Amino acid sequence: MSTTVTGNKTKFWRVRALRNLELMSASYQMRSLPRRILERFDISLIEDGAARVQYRGGSYLASQGDIVVVNPGEAYSVQPADQHGWMFRSFYPTAADVGDAASEAMARPLPAPSFSRPVIQDSYVAELIRNLHVLLETPDMALERESCSVWAAAQLVTRHADEGAQSKLAPADDAIRQVRDYINDNFSRNLTLGELAQIAGLSPFHLIHLFSKRLGLPPHAYLTQVRVNRARDLLINGRALAEVAQETGFVDQSHFHRHFKRLTGITPGQFA
Repeated sequence: MSTTVTGNKTKFWRVRALRNLELMSASYQMRSLPRRILERFDISLIEDGAARVQYRGGSYLASQGDIVVVNPGEAYSVQPADQHGWMFRSFYPTAADVGDAASEAMARPLPAPSFSRPVIQDSYVAELIRNLHVLLETPDMALERESCSVWAAAQLVTRHADEGAQSKLAPADDAIRQVRDYINDNFSRNLTLGELAQIAGLSPFHLIHLFSKRLGLPPHAYLTQVRVNRARDLLINGRALAEVAQETGFVDQSHFHRHFKRLTGITPGQFA
């Protein structure tokens, strides 16, 4: 039986020896993860309570012991399933990280992994993931950490990834791809809806409708997500907060701080 989570607590860290693998442990009582797109996998284990995942047009309940996997480049959000809240442990590896680890363990090349089911019930893999996450909180035992990470990735991929699937964005027509690519290349500029509509050859209304349908976010929200993702890269490289805010197109440092925390659950300073 789950217990009531009290308050909102977050811990974030990075393991440089494992390709800068990012991890988080958190307990959320009255807090949600807003709709967002990550460039990495979100692989989470629900340790206590329950959460509801909105993903690919569906709503999925994840309870204690369940694994939640969201593919890179796909929009999702998470809310507490009830007033009790939920506790979770998360990994944020790249598709290459997961694919390479699984290929190494299986001694054969595997395709880039993709998962069609966001909620996985597998007590064996859940225990592997939990043990690995706890192990990665300590700086010692490098060999054990590397061995466990390879084995956990291999078990998750071989038991639950789509057969022969390639990780990719939801299908989108050429116009939406062009707008998406344009935002990715010009995220630091003050882009306008009219500018994007002209590139797509669509009316502003139809651009918003089709973009949201294909990627799960309207253009302005996707732009903010791209800016936050680029800011993460700059912070990892040791850039100052004020510089990062300016270079990624935010109005000021306060604007940057607010959106970064809203989308990641931690402040830019904590991430850095």
